[in-house]
Amino acid sequence: MRREEFEVTDSGEIERFLAEASFGFLSVIRPDGRPGITPLNFVYTDGAFYFHGSRIGEKMDSIRQNPRVAFAVAREYAIIPSYFTDPELACPASAYFKSVVISGRIEVVEDVTEKAAALGALMRKLQPEGGYDPIRPDDPRYAPRLKGVAVLKLVPESVTAKFKFGQNLTDEKRAEIAGRLRERGLPLDAETTELMERYRPREPKT
Repeated sequence: MRREEFEVTDSGEIERFLAEASFGFLSVIRPDGRPGITPLNFVYTDGAFYFHGSRIGEKMDSIRQNPRVAFAVAREYAIIPSYFTDPELACPASAYFKSVVISGRIEVVEDVTEKAAALGALMRKLQPEGGYDPIRPDDPRYAPRLKGVAVLKLVPESVTAKFKFGQNLTDEKRAEIAGRLRERGLPLDAETTELMERYRPREPKT
């Protein structure tokens, strides 16, 4: 059963997370009916997800046969050991994370102008420092490559987001875990405590 306190419906929050994430997992139905999943980089721009890759292969065969797909993006921030709040039971063990699941129809982009724009957006995301010439369809260096590469476009039909940072806990338990995270001091623990406060329910729990 979905826990409503973890659901995120704010499109700005979701888009900020998608801008930070560098890759996700594309789920398809293979031609023989088996499920398939592919990890790949993505960019979300102009209301659609774009991916790139080879024009041939199992993923492309699957998409051509059945364009209905799902795509998942997730990031784990912290494992919360059970002993943070209970010295004996394993039950309180948890993980704090952000996840977004998208479903919709995917299509192969053929228009070279759209392909260039999508790949340009992907480069700006993954290589923000620059160091390359802009991707333009009229550039003779890029033109044959734009024709040869496959660019896929996923227009979302549904988007669900789950950000779990202790929203189900009492203020006392949440403060206890935040203190233990600060003591532990792993690379993402400080950021996790900030997110715990950011997403803390504003109505106190009883």
